[in-house]
Amino acid sequence: MLPAQNINLDNKIIPESIKKEVIEAITFYPELYDTAIEFKFKDNIKKSTMQAQPRFASFFKAKENREYVILISRNIQIEGEHFTMEDIPSDVKVGWIGHELGHIMDYRDRTNMGMLIFGIKYLLSPLHIKEVERTADTYAIQHGMGDYILTTKNFILENAHLSEKYKERIRRLYISPEEVMELINKNKVEEEPEIVGEG
Repeated sequence: MLPAQNINLDNKIIPESIKKEVIEAITFYPELYDTAIEFKFKDNIKKSTMQAQPRFASFFKAKENREYVILISRNIQIEGEHFTMEDIPSDVKVGWIGHELGHIMDYRDRTNMGMLIFGIKYLLSPLHIKEVERTADTYAIQHGMGDYILTTKNFILENAHLSEKYKERIRRLYISPEEVMELINKNKVEEEPEIVGEG
């Protein structure tokens, strides 16, 4: 985790209204220091709150120089329920952004051809969508964002205003809160120094 002042903001474009949450999430991803990312509001994103993707203009550059855009829905329409980003608690936004940064971690090592195949599979295969979303969650948890991911999932699954149909989609495609807890605990065990008994 990077101290906030050590984040490279020269290659990040962040709207003022979510700057605090974006900086908080990026501190967990020191590997993205040199990665150009624009966080951009969009009026509506189909079936999604946020979406990470390579910037088209940079698609044919070497993967190390690829630039990314994280689209953020200004208006969130879920099964007839309407939210705006202002309605979402700060910790939940950090968790959502952390998940999208997990996608960028997943994209970084893929070749341009690999990204093209990835995009086609994402459009055609629900099984691939599940794998991709779980991978992004796993990256976020492994980078120490488990508590934020858990907060975000609980916000969705415990929200009385959201339909059961939408919650079922979240349960089907993403890591469950129970699995998040397991991964958090696994990470903690792996990070603890080995205790060597006195001879």
